[in-house]
Formats: sequence, structure tokens, C-alpha cells
Amino acid sequence: MGVKGKLIGSVEVKCGGHLIHDLFHTNTHHIPNICRGKINHFEIHEGGSIKVGSVVSWKYNDDGKDKIVKQVIDAVDPQKKSITWKIIGGDLLQLYNSFTIITSCDKQWTTWTFVYEKKTEETPEPLVLLGFALDLTKDIEGHLLKK
Repeated sequence: MGVKGKLIGSVEVKCGGHLIHDLFHTNTHHIPNICRGKINHFEIHEGGSIKVGSVVSWKYNDDGKDKIVKQVIDAVDPQKKSITWKIIGGDLLQLYNSFTIITSCDKQWTTWTFVYEKKTEETPEPLVLLGFALDLTKDIEGHLLKK
């Protein structure tokens, strides 16, 4: 059994967290156009939209390397403006036995929570990925503020 961990990062967004959540929940397909160079492709494989049970994949560039992640939507909470994405395939599962990402938005804040189990004690904490997620949020904020 690997080492379990939890990493949380929040970033203030001037456009309001509800707009960030709406983009992730209902207009996810726009994110590759908004975050060029970071997100290269987004696809819904099952479910037709972001809802519990939907299977999605992302192609992204992390630290100069092209990567892929496949996820199933475990939970969507419109009241808390949160989505729980459980990773079921892709590059992260080479380092982690399990990995869940929770995005939540509250007023002026967007929070990313990573819950994971490392395959070995030497596996690094996903700090680079957290930085990537926070940068992605700021890119989305910049796009929303330009409208």
C-alpha cells in the first residue's frame, strides 16, 4: 500500500468563482481554446455532459511534456459549486495508485484539492500539477474578465 496524501491550493479570482465553476461544468469544451499551450484537447467519451458517471479525457502540457488523463465524474454539487474528478487512466496513474481532483468555487475563490495514493514513498508530491491547476484557473479568469 502506498503513501496517501492530500494537497489543497486556492486562488482568488476577481471574476467570481461561480463563473469558473460554470465554465468547468457547462462549457468545458471551451477550455482548450482559453488555455492554449496548457490544455490541448478535451473530450467527453460517455455521458454527453459533465454529470455523475460521465467519462472525459484531457490532453495537456505539464512542465513541457504532453500528457493525457482520463477521468470519471464522481460528484457534481451545484450548491457548493464543486466537481469531483476521479482519474481512471493516463500518465498520473504511472506514479499514483489513485488520484482524485476536486474543484470547488466559493465567491471569489477557486480551490483545487488532490487526494491521492503514491505508488512509492519516493513518488513526488504533485506540487507541479497543483501549480499547473492554479495557473489554469488564472488563465480562465483572464479570459472571463476580458468579456
